[in-house]
Amino acid sequence: MGVGDKIKSLRKAMGLTQTELGERVGVKKNAVSKWECGRVEDIPTSTIKALANLFSVSPSYLIDDEGKSIPSNFSPMPEMKKIPRVGRIACGDPITAEENIEDYDETPAGWKADFSLLCVGDSMSPKIEDGDIVAIRCQQQVNNGEIAAVRIGDEATLKMVFVHPDYIELRPVNPAYPSIIRRLDEMEEIRIEGKAVGLCRDL
Repeated sequence: MGVGDKIKSLRKAMGLTQTELGERVGVKKNAVSKWECGRVEDIPTSTIKALANLFSVSPSYLIDDEGKSIPSNFSPMPEMKKIPRVGRIACGDPITAEENIEDYDETPAGWKADFSLLCVGDSMSPKIEDGDIVAIRCQQQVNNGEIAAVRIGDEATLKMVFVHPDYIELRPVNPAYPSIIRRLDEMEEIRIEGKAVGLCRDL
């Protein structure tokens, strides 16, 4: 049974019309009609996953056309999300303000990232290397020891955050670099912009 046949069979088993199936997975009726006629080469991975979730089957079941084997280590590409990469941050401006955006990066949607930063330097090595692009999820608090994008004045830095009653420590991973400490009134200079949730690195 081919991919299109499986989609048609599962659709009918759920009592859905082509229009209703299209609405469930975010496509038009004519796309569903094309799939069921065997024209399946242009189904995006994200749509395969949506169909699999709807039909309560695995993505590999749908794409295993005519009984062809699927490698045991095969994993469909995750749904991706485009997020802005920000550079120097103007003090007081939102971190993703247009003037801060240098480029855009594709990251897995599951990371729920809101923006990315280009890591410069080796203070977070070996966990995060110079040139890595780090994806950040916007949130104003993180647990002690988590890596966050932190604004200090008009600069952004990536550090492990440790919050204490009378001071904040921004600690690098690389022991060759000292921690940044802000005490009492100086703590107001520090603003946590978000938690690091993933990184992109060239191999």
